[in-house]
Amino acid sequence: MKIVVLDGYTLNPGDISWKELEKLGELTVYDRTAADDVVERAQDAEIIFTNKVPLGEDVLAKLPKLKFIGILATGYNIVNTDVAKKNGVIVSNVPGYSTASVVQLSFALLLELTLHVQRHSDSVMDGKWARSADFCFWDYPLIELADKTMGIIGFGSIGEKVADAATAFGMNVIGSKRHRTDQSHRKNFKWAEIPELLAQSDVVSIHAPLTPETQGLINKENLALMKPTAFLLNTSRGPLVVDQDLADALNNGVIAGAGIDVLSKEPPAADNPLFKAKNCLITPHIAWATKEARTRLMAITVDNLSAFINGNPVNVVNK
Repeated sequence: MKIVVLDGYTLNPGDISWKELEKLGELTVYDRTAADDVVERAQDAEIIFTNKVPLGEDVLAKLPKLKFIGILATGYNIVNTDVAKKNGVIVSNVPGYSTASVVQLSFALLLELTLHVQRHSDSVMDGKWARSADFCFWDYPLIELADKTMGIIGFGSIGEKVADAATAFGMNVIGSKRHRTDQSHRKNFKWAEIPELLAQSDVVSIHAPLTPETQGLINKENLALMKPTAFLLNTSRGPLVVDQDLADALNNGVIAGAGIDVLSKEPPAADNPLFKAKNCLITPHIAWATKEARTRLMAITVDNLSAFINGNPVNVVNK
């Protein structure tokens, strides 16, 4: 059984192992694959793994031996799942592997926005504390999270864990989700539609999947509903936010700040308007990428393929 990994570098730049996947077939791993090279590299493969290399209808039509596509991620919008199903190809993803890491980065961004840890450390290193007339000083506003309201768009497994952390900080939580679940165990929690959530939250954290309905959700109109003191966090999918609209909102004081790990195009263009926006923190899509999360991703990937080989596929997204 021939197995081809089209873009394996981000999952494994060398600090974890492919050996368990190698046990399941003849494995070829490419660090990266350009769109024009996909068919040539995967021509004889029965198994393909991809993270961000698109597999559209035209490509799938040229891969007659293909039986299984493994997504090296949770989101699967890069694969035409309907065509795969029509062709008898199973598509599996990897849910849940990075939840703890995404929550951690979400609050790392929020804590930087509220306490400016790096900026204050830089001020100390520049000698400002040594020159201070007092035992302390601060150059930026310091904001406490207790009693503030966290609005969570996309109240799935990650959103729920973000809510747990927010509660631990003493925050109130508003959730938004297409299909509401029982959250009666939570104190200081309520459901709301997105306009109400945006208007009432001090922090809005996005954890929704990318769908036609969510693409461009955070736009000029919806940003205008937010408090001028509010912060926006996005550690989900870049295209949920209109970059130019967010940059304008930050520069014009519509909202107070943003912490984002994803952009509408990745890698971004050098002139992305958010690079020069006020009080905007940007990390390079690293929320998922702790070694612990990637190790889980590799393990679940192996389990997905093993289950398929044994005739009982799991985590199938095109049933």
